[in-house]
Amino acid sequence: MSKPEHKVPTKTGKKPRRGRPRHSDDGVKARGRLLDAAESLFAARGFYGVTTRQVADAAGVDVALIYYHFKNKSSLFDGVLERRARPLVSARRDSLRAYVAASRAVTVEGAVAAFINPMIDLSLHGDAGWKSYFGLVAQIDNTPWGGEIIHRYFDDNVHELIDILQRALPGSPMKELYWAYNFLAGSMMLALSGTERVDRLSEGLCRAKDLESARLRLLNYCTGGFIAMITAERLSGRA
Repeated sequence: MSKPEHKVPTKTGKKPRRGRPRHSDDGVKARGRLLDAAESLFAARGFYGVTTRQVADAAGVDVALIYYHFKNKSSLFDGVLERRARPLVSARRDSLRAYVAASRAVTVEGAVAAFINPMIDLSLHGDAGWKSYFGLVAQIDNTPWGGEIIHRYFDDNVHELIDILQRALPGSPMKELYWAYNFLAGSMMLALSGTERVDRLSEGLCRAKDLESARLRLLNYCTGGFIAMITAERLSGRA
């Protein structure tokens, strides 16, 4: 399976400034350059494959500036995740609530679309860093320690989605809704990470990076999964 294409920042060509940063270099721009560099590097190489010096070199600053803004590499990593988690959580919350407000009767398809579409839209139309960010989230979601990080930032969105799905599928066992969400999350993050496994398997019939083509198929697949799981439980007499 080929690796996702994450562009690692190149060195700026400027000599890193040593010592305590001047006030003009101690603001949003300096911190943002570090976060941009770290985000791209972490997405390409993982947390353990990146050093703070590599981040500083990519950002064109002295490594001391990292410790001026962040306590350590773990704090820098948290900063990378938190920076985009906040607007993402807001976008999904607004999308879910707008869908409910505009709907006479909520549906599984509508709820799933309101949850997934903000992520696809940010990947397609946001700045280039969103692709790195989603690749990074997909990575940590598959680590023993990543669950706590995902829990910290994104659980409120998930519970709001589950509440809407309960209305769309009244009487559904909560257990099945959470199982179905678990499979949705895996499919969603795989689609957003842009790995080209499907390109190779299909011999070019499918293109993983064509998110508009993936969007409708992902929504249909996830919607069908929720409905199929609940239907199977009801037919079995367990629900």
